Amino acid sequence: MYKEIFTAVESIIGEVYMVGGSVRDVILGFSPEDYDFCTPLLPDEIEEKVRLAGKRPYLIGKKFGTVGFKINGKIAEVTTYRTERYEKNNRKPMVDFVSDLHKDLERRDFTINAIAMNIGDGDEEFIDPFGGRADIKAGMIRAVGDVDERIKEDPLRMLRAARFAAELGFDLDDTLAEAIKKKARSIFTVSKERWTSEMDKLLTGEHPEDGLQVMADTEILRYIFPELWLQIGFDQDSPYHSLTLWEHTKKVVSLSQNDTETRWAALLHDIGKPYVKKKNSKGYSSYSMHDKVGAEMVRGIAYRLKWSKKREEDVVRLILGHMDDASPLRECDNRAKI
Repeated sequence: MYKEIFTAVESIIGEVYMVGGSVRDVILGFSPEDYDFCTPLLPDEIEEKVRLAGKRPYLIGKKFGTVGFKINGKIAEVTTYRTERYEKNNRKPMVDFVSDLHKDLERRDFTINAIAMNIGDGDEEFIDPFGGRADIKAGMIRAVGDVDERIKEDPLRMLRAARFAAELGFDLDDTLAEAIKKKARSIFTVSKERWTSEMDKLLTGEHPEDGLQVMADTEILRYIFPELWLQIGFDQDSPYHSLTLWEHTKKVVSLSQNDTETRWAALLHDIGKPYVKKKNSKGYSSYSMHDKVGAEMVRGIAYRLKWSKKREEDVVRLILGHMDDASPLRECDNRAKI
C-alpha cells in the first residue's frame, strides 16, 4: 500500500520524501496509518499542485508548512522542509522554510523519526543521517543531536519518549533517560491537553507497561501523577497480592481491554489504596472504601488534565464498579495479583 501512496503523492507534488513515523512503520514491517511527506516546495506551491490534481487541500497546518489531502482513501500530509526555533519560555516554534532535507531531519526529536525515504524504481532509498535504522533494529529510542537541547526545545518530548516505548516496546538510550530524569519537572511548562494526548497514546499502545515504567524510572511520573508515584514500592501487605501496588497497576493496564477509557480506569483504579490502608483483625492490610476515595481523586485528576465531562464520568463509573463481577476490570484485577 505505501508504495502506491508514495507514487500517487509523487505524481501530484513532484519531489517528495516519505518521512517520520511513516518511514519507521515501513522499516518495522507495518502498514502506516498516517502518511507524512516532505518537499522543497513552498506551501503555496504544494496547495496549487493539490488543487490542479482535483484534490481538496486541508490547510489547517499551512502556516507551519503542511498541506494535507486525501489519496487512495488515506490522508497524506506534505510539509515544506523547515527548521524550528524556540523563543525563551515559548513552546510554539518559529518556523523557517529551507531547501535542505538534512536541516529538516535534524530538527526532529528522536533518530527513529528522523529518516526520510524515496522510492526509486520500486526500491526504497533511505536518507538516515542520524542512524535511525540502526536504532530501530536495536529497539532503542535516542535523541537527535544534543539531548538537552531537544528537551529544552519541547519538554513534551520526555513524555513522547515514554509513549514510543509503550507503542514500540523499545528501550531508552541511557543518555536520554538520564537527561529526562534531570529535567523531569520541566514537564510543567507543557499544557495539560498535550499531556493527555500523549497519555492516551501511551495507554493504548501495545506495551503500556514499558511506557509506564519509563515514566517511573525517569521520574516524570512524580510530576504528572503524584498519586501514582506513591504506589512505587508500596507493599500491599495482603495474602492475595504478591506484587507491589505499582507493579499490580501496570499489569492491570496491560491486561485490560484496549480502549482509552478502560485503560485510564485500569491505571487509576487503585489510587485510593495508600490513603485508606488499615490493619484488619488478621494482621493484614485492608483497603475498605478505596474505590470511592479513588473515584473522588479521579475527579481532581480529570479537572487537572482538562478531560471532557464524558470521559470523567466514564472513568469514575468504571472505578466505582471495578470490584463487581460484571466489571471489565474485575478479571484483570484478579489476574494481576500474582
